[in-house]
Amino acid sequence: MQKKVIEFNKEQRTKQASDFKSGDVVKVYRKIKEGEKDRVQVFEGLIIAVKGKQSSSPTITVRKVSNGVGVELILPIYSPSIDKIELVKTAKVRRAKLYFLRGLTAKKSRMKYKEAASIVPEEAPVAAEPVAEEAIAEAKEEKIEETK
Repeated sequence: MQKKVIEFNKEQRTKQASDFKSGDVVKVYRKIKEGEKDRVQVFEGLIIAVKGKQSSSPTITVRKVSNGVGVELILPIYSPSIDKIELVKTAKVRRAKLYFLRGLTAKKSRMKYKEAASIVPEEAPVAAEPVAEEAIAEAKEEKIEETK
């Protein structure tokens, strides 16, 4: 019975979102309607909680400090009002819920972040052609000669 529910929930998801976890710093692009105009507002913060991972509507709690005031948003990942969610940094954390960060400053939390660009994707890119490596070696030699 539980497998049927999980399969149903997976079918209900409308768009693909990567697996977010606590400790990730994300940029959330939200669609906001002001009068007749639509615009996209960016909210960048730390994910302190993920709830309902296997549900058809999982939510993340994103927190940031703006002008000395803590601001938290509870966002359904598959909401139509969310344009996209972009991963900025990730940190190694040992808790699923980081509610204790509400009472700490960024410096006192002592989180060690890795940039999203340095995170190795699941599929490794194809190795560069040997011609490109030769060109790089030649460019290095030219710089060495110029400095002499």
